[in-house]
Amino acid sequence: MASTEKNAAKPWLSVYSPWVPESLPPPTTSMIEVFEATAAKSPGAPAIHYFDRTVAYGELDELATRFATLLASWGIGHGDRVALYLQNVPQYVAALYGLWKRGAVAVPLNPMFKERELAYHLEDSGARVLVAHESLYDTVARDVVPSSKVEHVLTTSELDLLGPEAPPTCFAASKKLDASALGTVDFMRALAETTPDPAARVAVGPGDLASLGYTSGTTGQAKGAKTTHSNIVYNGDFYRTWMRMDERDGVLGVAPLFHITGMVGHIAVAATAGCPLVLGYRFDAEQTLRLAERWRPTMTVGSITVFLALMNHPTASKSALSSLTKVYSGGAPVAPSIADRFEAELGIYIHNIYGLTESTSPTHAVPLGARAPVDPLTGALSVGVPIPGCEVKLVDLEDPTKEAADGEAGEIADRGPMIFAGYWNKPEATEGAFRDGFFLTGDVATRNEDGYYFVVDRKKDMIIVSGFKVWPREVEDTLYGHAAVREAAVIGVDDAYRGETVKAFVALKRGASATPEELIEFCKSKIAAYKYPRVVEIVDEVPKTVTGKFLRRVLRDRDRAPAPSRAGSTPGEL
Repeated sequence: MASTEKNAAKPWLSVYSPWVPESLPPPTTSMIEVFEATAAKSPGAPAIHYFDRTVAYGELDELATRFATLLASWGIGHGDRVALYLQNVPQYVAALYGLWKRGAVAVPLNPMFKERELAYHLEDSGARVLVAHESLYDTVARDVVPSSKVEHVLTTSELDLLGPEAPPTCFAASKKLDASALGTVDFMRALAETTPDPAARVAVGPGDLASLGYTSGTTGQAKGAKTTHSNIVYNGDFYRTWMRMDERDGVLGVAPLFHITGMVGHIAVAATAGCPLVLGYRFDAEQTLRLAERWRPTMTVGSITVFLALMNHPTASKSALSSLTKVYSGGAPVAPSIADRFEAELGIYIHNIYGLTESTSPTHAVPLGARAPVDPLTGALSVGVPIPGCEVKLVDLEDPTKEAADGEAGEIADRGPMIFAGYWNKPEATEGAFRDGFFLTGDVATRNEDGYYFVVDRKKDMIIVSGFKVWPREVEDTLYGHAAVREAAVIGVDDAYRGETVKAFVALKRGASATPEELIEFCKSKIAAYKYPRVVEIVDEVPKTVTGKFLRRVLRDRDRAPAPSRAGSTPGEL
């Protein structure tokens, strides 16, 4: 543990658990080497539980070597990009490790992409190989691939690796398609017909590029974050250390594997700890509850929308989730009221964690077993303290060359071995994202005297009402305190009287009822006059990314009409 002098300079060190060091050793190996070491040590140990089918580490390693051999026959090697357009299936993991054996770079693609989005990502990345679900190729990629740089397409089914039983209801496919009819190569058949060649494995170092993880694009065009093997190994080891994980643990895969949380908080940590990863195609609350009870995983990390869905499902029970002792939520704000309710109903405390694609998942986390403090000013739940090895400062919102004054909100700026290498083919964006070696996250936060950080909101989402700053997250957290509210997202809209005013989009819980007027009055009684929403729109669902981040940009785009100039207010009221 650090000295008293160091603790005074870094107060958060005092809240670290005894097993957490101040820093972790810099990686000396690549992520593929980490996986191969685990497979060599325990070839018969379970690597993946996919519904009721288990894939052992040795079997997974052989599948990866077969894929590497196939890629080698096509001339795919160091630095070439291989796109993965898949849900949470074992083939994703096998393909990822296989392409890494060749020194190639993964391009994880959101399976919700349609033609225009897919075309952009394939074009921007210059991917030469595409591995896709049969259904996605048939309905989306077939018309996109001919105009891209993709030379080889492999397709696979979520039904592969399963037995003859009826497919789960969450599946998109009810039967396997014929790859030859699609004009593609069947992924599993091709691997079975390929003799694994150890010579296909090339040298891969920690500094080599591992992935182009595209930003979610909540505020504009997505950019490819260049993530190195070193980045992934470091934060995979952080998860293992922070959560005291080993081969006796298990990871419940609720985050999409294409997302940085899935790559690091699921795939990397499972291989690092030598434990199994539980997959279920895509998140489905009923199947997730069943798989948790079936395989007894101990750890998971996902967006708060996942935990809301689990909590609100009629089959949810403490017994189904009782094995989960290391539970974290990131990617979207966690309201204290939701965390309290989840613990009261299911007996599990949700620890907060914070990071971005550019930081290879976490830079901040609540120590395992600790309870996150609540900001007395905003009511926000803390995202925790900086993880080992991460340097953090809060910079002035107007002048990033200066640090924010003590007690003032500032933009989070991070530096450390988890920070990405820049944006793919976008040198100007890369230059603008860094200041004096620190990555500017775009997230605004405060810090208390103990070193806990409280994320206020995205810098670009700040609303100015009558000259006062309003952070959407504070209003959203207030709305979550209403018993009828399931989801809430807040934006600023034009107002002739105030410049901007607050508008909330609210989705209600099943069977609950609340009027816009009731919700406005509820907020009015809880927060300052300039903060409460003057307009509330009840919606079925709040648009969000697959990882649970609310798409405020989408809400602003569809809400161009100005709000009533003085709706719900009186002359002179803020």
